[in-house]
Amino acid sequence: MADPWLEAYNFAIEIAKKAGEIRRASESEIKISTKSSTVDLVTATDVRVEKIIIGALKEKFGDDVFIGEESASKKGACILTDEPTWIIDPVDGTTNFVHGFPFVAVSIAFAVNKELEFGVVYSCFEDKLYKGRKGQGAYCDEESIQVSDNKDIKKSVIISEFGTDRDRSKVKKICSTMERILLIPVHGIRGTGTAATNMCMVARGSVEAFFEIGIHCWDVAAGAVIVQEAGGVVCDVNGGPFDLMSRRMMCANHADIANRVIKEIEIFPSDRDDHLHIVNPYQAFKLLL
Repeated sequence: MADPWLEAYNFAIEIAKKAGEIRRASESEIKISTKSSTVDLVTATDVRVEKIIIGALKEKFGDDVFIGEESASKKGACILTDEPTWIIDPVDGTTNFVHGFPFVAVSIAFAVNKELEFGVVYSCFEDKLYKGRKGQGAYCDEESIQVSDNKDIKKSVIISEFGTDRDRSKVKKICSTMERILLIPVHGIRGTGTAATNMCMVARGSVEAFFEIGIHCWDVAAGAVIVQEAGGVVCDVNGGPFDLMSRRMMCANHADIANRVIKEIEIFPSDRDDHLHIVNPYQAFKLLL
């Protein structure tokens, strides 16, 4: 029986690497605009890379549905249907890119019937490509990867981020959560500044868990496949089932680690991606140039 998504998977790998040419972006492209807040950035490179990815996918696969920052800004919300759907983050870690902090990723996922079929994350500055297909394992380049086998929270490293929302009450809850986790105690808390890379760190066994509230579906879709195919778990920050549109995600090497971290998370509200109205960042960017 023919593999219906093999061609799409292989093309996603090819186009992710091509999009990774952001490593060689000219200085003129690192002009910044802002999106939802003064710390939520967009650059000309974000625009260029998204055009590369979506243009190539449309040419190859025609009428497939696309979800990402551009489609969200045009429609006001991201609606996941049963149709074959590409979920794309052209530059995950824009603030890192602007400041020269060496963690920037291209993230491409593919869903059918609302189920994620595969995910590809290219960590550009590391020159590492992470990939996973439902039921077929996870890889870094061509090497199979697995989550850590550590089930002792006190021997764990946890990843999280502060996000881009500077609402004082939310920031206090984020800081309080990190303090509570540190005092379990754990070996440490880290953050690369890109959700896609953070999830790949879980998948490769470098850390035991990653969680965040306020991320978008395009930040975590590809990583969710890779973590699960590496033997990990993906769920809501309250321990319930993972909901791609909820803007809340916990992933871990094992349910025991996930459940222990979840006990310390102070949850705060965040608009769902399928209800969210997003001001078009690319139009705002053009106006500021």
